[in-house]
Formats: sequence, structure tokens, C-alpha cells
Amino acid sequence: QVQLVESGGGLVQPGGSLRLSCAASGSIFSINAMGWYRQAPGKQRELVAEITSGGSTNYADSVKGRFTISRDNAKNTVYLQMNSLRPEDTAVYYCKADRIVQVTPYRNILDAWGQGTRVTVSS
Repeated sequence: QVQLVESGGGLVQPGGSLRLSCAASGSIFSINAMGWYRQAPGKQRELVAEITSGGSTNYADSVKGRFTISRDNAKNTVYLQMNSLRPEDTAVYYCKADRIVQVTPYRNILDAWGQGTRVTVSS
């Protein structure tokens, strides 16, 4: 069974930085896209950034120039470097993996989500 585990959240002051990590475990042959979503209290979950296995990236307008997504395909791990954090970045951040090919047993998994890691930006 494929599992995604996030880490790196916490409390940071405005203007500070955090680095989130998400590792996918299980009998994985490949993962197409990996991404980060976030959900603030009372709001819908939204895409923050995503990256394909080939390295193409896509960012929400609100984080462009401040956040950087990267991945290590060999480790099935995706990272989110968050700089110049603002109070409005406060949310639970979720990792997502799309189109996973699992080896044992063989099957194609449409997507998988992590349990979330909380990021709080406050002075």
C-alpha cells in the first residue's frame, strides 16, 4: 500500500522560511506528478504547487517567487521550500501523488494523499 508522509511544518514568524518534505513509501515503480495543496480554516483546499516526473512545475499565483517545489524521483520525495512567509500562508499543507504505478501487487493508483502538516505564520 502506498503511503505519503509529510514533515517540516511548524510555527514561523512572518518573513521566515520553512521546508516541507513528503516521502512516498510502498512498492512504487513510478509516480507521475507530485504536489502540495493547502487548506486554511473555513476555506477550500487549493493547489500550492506541483511538479511532474520530468521536472515541469506549476505554482499558484499567490506563492510565485516565494515558494519552490522540487522532487527526488529516486527517493519518491517532494519538497516545498517556502520563503517570505505571510500570515495568509497559514494552513494545513497536504502532499498529493498522482498516477502511481505500484509493483506488488501490480496496479495503477489514481492518486494518494498525505495526512497533512500544519504551517502557522504568526508573530
